[in-house]
Amino acid sequence: MTQNASKTKTLAEVGENIGLAEGSQLVQNFRDANPDATPGYYIGRNIIDQILNQPGCVGINFRKCLSENNEEHLVYTGVDAEGKDILSYSAVTNTGDIEKYDGIVADRIIIDWTLLGG
Repeated sequence: MTQNASKTKTLAEVGENIGLAEGSQLVQNFRDANPDATPGYYIGRNIIDQILNQPGCVGINFRKCLSENNEEHLVYTGVDAEGKDILSYSAVTNTGDIEKYDGIVADRIIIDWTLLGG
C-alpha cells in the first residue's frame, strides 16, 4: 500500500490481511535482527471485545511498557475516530440518566509462548 493510499483510510480501516508468506517473513526478519527480544504477545478476545464495545471505539492503541518486574508488556486502550484514546465516556442508562464511565486501560498479556503450545 502506498503512503498516499493509507491517508485515505479512516482509522477503523487501518490494517489488512498480508497473508502467511509475508507475515512469516516479517516475523523472521524481526527475530533474526532481535534474537533476545520478546517474540510476541497474546491477548484474549474478551478484553479486546470489551475495548471495541466502548461507545465510539474504532480501533485499539497498543503501547510498549515495562511491568513492575521490568518485563516488557503492552498497555492497550480503545481509540475513537479522531485518534484519541477513550479514557472516559458517557452513556445513557435505562432510566434516562447520563453516567460517566472510565475507559478501559488494559494489560496482562501472555508472553510465555509455552503456555500456548509454541
